[in-house]
Amino acid sequence: MNTDMNIHEYIAHYAKEVEDELKRLFPQEWDIPGILRESAQYSLDAGGKRLRPILVLAAAEAFGGRMEAAMPVACAIEMIHTYSLIHDDLPAMDNDDYRRGKLTNHKVFGEAMAILAGDALLTQAFYTASQARSLGVPAEQVLAILSEMAEYSGARGMVGGQVADMQAEQGATDLNGLEYIHLHKTSDLIIFSLRAGGRVAGADEKQLEALTRYGRSIGLAFQIQDDILDVTGTLEKLGKPAGSDEKQQKVTYPFFIGLDESMQRVRELTDEAVSAVSSGTVSNPQRLLELADYLMKRDR
Repeated sequence: MNTDMNIHEYIAHYAKEVEDELKRLFPQEWDIPGILRESAQYSLDAGGKRLRPILVLAAAEAFGGRMEAAMPVACAIEMIHTYSLIHDDLPAMDNDDYRRGKLTNHKVFGEAMAILAGDALLTQAFYTASQARSLGVPAEQVLAILSEMAEYSGARGMVGGQVADMQAEQGATDLNGLEYIHLHKTSDLIIFSLRAGGRVAGADEKQLEALTRYGRSIGLAFQIQDDILDVTGTLEKLGKPAGSDEKQQKVTYPFFIGLDESMQRVRELTDEAVSAVSSGTVSNPQRLLELADYLMKRDR
């Protein structure tokens, strides 16, 4: 573990490593239509926090795993996250013009190519994650990672959360319904990222459960913070217009409980996450603790 880096340097360093790997999304020898390669790479290269891949790496590091062995899974989860953003932005869903400060994929390449680029990223993610086997991760762990990636990103996880989000309306959805949306649309990929990093490093079931509790709490806190920032943020920091949730009449934590209580809930969830990995179950939780604090204080 490189203890010389503070958390901001740590995030910047590993985000750059992930981005360098993502530039090799499709092997050059593959015969792929150029426009498809360009469209998928456009959204992958758009930046963002790279939170999920960094959580994969931090969880692997917490149990003494090798960062290079975790890198294929880190890249895979960023591919899944990026595909979900491309599809979320489509006119049939959120109908957004900007993402991460750039025009959304369908605004540049058209709706059909945006759909296909998302499809390509989703399926490529499974190919990429499977490459961890060639870096020394046991086959049974790779299989477990692939199985959980399908579970947490699919109908029982992120996709189910997106469906619930599309069906939710102000006045027709309660706080429990909103929590379901946030837990599945956001927390599930974060939980998967942590569990996958733990599996790369050989974490046992008790340790994986600690990562799950941590991920559930910081995932929900992360999404509540997003709800808060949609009210308080700016286009320059968010990369998209503030207030978009209210304009689309989306249900949010500030809508239900107000800004102050929403901020308090973020603090409570962050404390729960810290507690989950501070009991001695996680070998070296320092970076996970720092990441929890960083996410609570973020402004974008």
